[in-house]
Amino acid sequence: MNQIVFSGYKSYENLHNILKNCQPNKILLVTGKQSYSLSGAKKLIGKITDKYNTVRFCSFHSNPEINDIKKGISTFKKEGCDFIIGIGGGSVIDVAKSIALLGGNNNDIAGILKGKVKSGKRLIKTVIIPTTAGTGSESTHFSVIYLAGEKYSLADSSMLPDFIILDPAFLENVPPNVASSSAMDALCQGIESYWSVESTNESRNYSRMAIKLVLANIVKNVNNPDKVSRINMLRAANYSGKAINIAKTTAAHSISYTITSMFKIQHGHAVALILPKLIEVNYSINKDCLNDKRGIAFTNKRMNELLDILNVVSPAEAKNKITNIMKSIGLKTRLFELGIKKSNINQIIKGYNPERMKNNPRTLTKNDIKGILEEIL
Repeated sequence: MNQIVFSGYKSYENLHNILKNCQPNKILLVTGKQSYSLSGAKKLIGKITDKYNTVRFCSFHSNPEINDIKKGISTFKKEGCDFIIGIGGGSVIDVAKSIALLGGNNNDIAGILKGKVKSGKRLIKTVIIPTTAGTGSESTHFSVIYLAGEKYSLADSSMLPDFIILDPAFLENVPPNVASSSAMDALCQGIESYWSVESTNESRNYSRMAIKLVLANIVKNVNNPDKVSRINMLRAANYSGKAINIAKTTAAHSISYTITSMFKIQHGHAVALILPKLIEVNYSINKDCLNDKRGIAFTNKRMNELLDILNVVSPAEAKNKITNIMKSIGLKTRLFELGIKKSNINQIIKGYNPERMKNNPRTLTKNDIKGILEEIL
């Protein structure tokens, strides 16, 4: 579907006309518990939504669980809502998108997540307004939901929201630790989607734009943000979302989910811990471990292009560059610094996500994953 995107300062004012044209009977406003106020969205968006019947839903975990979605759907139906606005970071957006897909259907959510039941198409009009610059979830047709501690993807082409508002005003009060983790998520998504076995010319173009915008703005946007860095990081995140919407993520994301769920490390930070070493590992690809059907020459060319985009001459330099960026924005780069011990490595390996791993250009064994984790311990 074609999304309608509004971007730039004061682009939130377009919500006036969106609601005027859609004429909702009652709006489910999906927000974070605190970010809605801290971002300034409550003050600005509230002036618009106060003119309509609105119920707010913010009772869910930072890593959304299946029961969170069930509660949201229950609220949506009980309150007689027919329209959704999601305002927040990646988790908020994923919750809003999930309710939008499932709220208009009678579905077995657990069955859908496990691939046993197909979801219906989204029937509910949706507006998404990001308040962080990282996940690009506003431009993807899937969301992340946890079931019994395991990460699942809820996916359907109709999940793409109808309207997106990218207003950097809502980034002005983002805490540095959130800005840094979110920005690294955008960078990792850009890199992983570039080498993904599902990549296309279109997705790699989005990846390229995302990577270049992040590299040019990330340090400034975390340490001393201004209007230019904020809008550029929103654009970078959006491009990274468009890229993974086509190509999906790979091994770094696959390994990261257990680190996030077990040790409460922010998602973007968890992925960024894995990525620098993974660049070296993926670059050393050969025919025996090749996972991309397009061949070794194709894959090597993509990996070399990626070094050019990162403006480095070797995978070792790429690894060091990303590690140094992490340090410059206040992110730890070693597992032990985050309380993760050698004895935890087998738990992390056991919990990796095979769905994302299969997109990696190089086949990774459990020993390969162990080697990566031991290297960054």
